Amino acid sequence: MNETMVTLVGNAATAVDYREAATGPMARFRMAVTPRRWDREKQDWVDGRTSFYTVWAWRTLAANLAGSVSVGEPLVVHGRLKVREEERDGGWKTSVDIEAVAVGHDLTRGTAAFRRVTRGDPSLTAPTHRQKPATEAVSVS
Repeated sequence: MNETMVTLVGNAATAVDYREAATGPMARFRMAVTPRRWDREKQDWVDGRTSFYTVWAWRTLAANLAGSVSVGEPLVVHGRLKVREEERDGGWKTSVDIEAVAVGHDLTRGTAAFRRVTRGDPSLTAPTHRQKPATEAVSVS
């Protein structure tokens, strides 16, 4: 197959929109990717222009996303690049989508606690059962 596979490193820009479709579970969210570069003149890091991508996921990945990802969290997304062009309001609009194969938290920016999902127990991925980040879960007396 001639598919373009990409890996994005950025942040979840929107909440995960999870739905049960006729073909099975699906989820989508927007991801923001902002390149950083060293500016020699300013002697400081500067942000480039932010790009936004719609990330789509299906089946088990979709369900796990719904229970694992919140707005602003740093992520790594690997998947198939899809570029769509459509005519809207008399002009052409280009949308860039990623059909996710794998999604995970960017561990260069924090910690995560992995919980294996057993088939047949959807409560493990329900958004209301979200585990607190390690920095909040530990209390020192």
